[in-house]
Amino acid sequence: MASLYFSIVVVVVVAIATAMAVPEHEHDRITSLPGQPPVAFSQYSGYVTVNQQHGRSLFYWLTEATSLPEKKPLILWLNGGPGCSSVAYGASEEIGPFRIDKTASSLYLNKYSWNKDANLLFLESPAGVGFSYTNTSSNLEDTGDNRTAEDALIFLVGWMSRFPQYKYREFYISGESYAGHYVPQLAKRILDYNKANSNNFINLKGFLVGNAVTDMNYDALGTVTYWWTHAMISDTTYNSILTHCNFTSDKTSKPCDNVISYAMNHEFGNVDQYSIYTPKCPVVVPNNTVSPARGAAIRFKNSLLRRRVSGYDPCTENYAEKYYNQKEVQMAMHANVTGIPYKWTACSDILLKNWKDSQESMLLTYKELIAAGLRIWVFSGDTDSVVPVTATRFALNHLNLPIKTRWYPWYSRGQVGGRTEVYEGLTFATVRGAGHEVPLIQPQRALTLFRAFLSGKQLPKY
Repeated sequence: MASLYFSIVVVVVVAIATAMAVPEHEHDRITSLPGQPPVAFSQYSGYVTVNQQHGRSLFYWLTEATSLPEKKPLILWLNGGPGCSSVAYGASEEIGPFRIDKTASSLYLNKYSWNKDANLLFLESPAGVGFSYTNTSSNLEDTGDNRTAEDALIFLVGWMSRFPQYKYREFYISGESYAGHYVPQLAKRILDYNKANSNNFINLKGFLVGNAVTDMNYDALGTVTYWWTHAMISDTTYNSILTHCNFTSDKTSKPCDNVISYAMNHEFGNVDQYSIYTPKCPVVVPNNTVSPARGAAIRFKNSLLRRRVSGYDPCTENYAEKYYNQKEVQMAMHANVTGIPYKWTACSDILLKNWKDSQESMLLTYKELIAAGLRIWVFSGDTDSVVPVTATRFALNHLNLPIKTRWYPWYSRGQVGGRTEVYEGLTFATVRGAGHEVPLIQPQRALTLFRAFLSGKQLPKY
């Protein structure tokens, strides 16, 4: 009897010791996703609590580099909206290793994935986006820029505690659209955090952001200019917008709203505003009106223009919404563990409609981050009419940065990939033929740009 008791004790002790020996992050390991092809790299996903009192937890998905992940940098990718999912867009149709097929039941490899060169960390942020959740329902109606940046920093500190191998790793932030706010705001929070935590710092080296919401005034003026110069609106409408829309005012104007509405409903036609030269996903849209919002919302002072994104495969967002709502997918990803009382969606309309604080202009923040010596690249797909290249150029021109290398065409696989100009403290690049989601429409050119950014070298001239 004593022998049996002793054996049981030994088994229990060994089991406890074994459990304690398993690193915390191993509990988040994804063994395989439903329909996934075999891969050699590791994946992890799960939750990090960012506010215990309110029950806010953010969902992440890490896809490590395809080779030598321990020697590769870490990239945090953020999608915008505000209120859209980095799993839906960044991971599943832009820079991630997998694409979802048309049946929404299996995955195939993205040969232009950025995890060939870096470890990719996708974050669904803020709470209420995708699988990220809050137990305080009012949080869905009082979120804004400040809380999003604060929670993202808390997430990073907690995540790096769970993944100590990434502490002090070379770290970059990237994203697109309204992440033009998220990315520099988080970078600023990290710099402030590092000043107060010199022994536990985050090794932020820089950031890369595309088709970025930057400055309310210049973005609005640049967007209308793009519409006109790309023959999307008439001279009459263009002049009427300039007459009736005061882009420097916070007050709404019915004449401005009316002319913007007329342009979108009667002059644009049924095109994908996020990629004006590629096909749309076939959808019945009553009376030729613009479908409801998704993705990068451009907030004009007088009008919030928003619409569903589509890409080169214009229906890819639909595949994501089917795939990530499957129970077996959620189980494999350790997602929806609390039973969120709504379906996973690519974007949260509740967050978008109730966004509370939005920084008027990011230009002063850019100046601070440039002064801190970060590597900063801003890029624009040149067929996006929602956060167009003209908007970004108008905004960046007001930084008044000295030019280091004048405007020149850069190349990818022997073709012009876009144009670029290098300033003191910032590089700007266009991506030829790319829409709002640059890596979706022009994946090879996006990868060329990303590799140049990581290397700290200028884009190739041939």
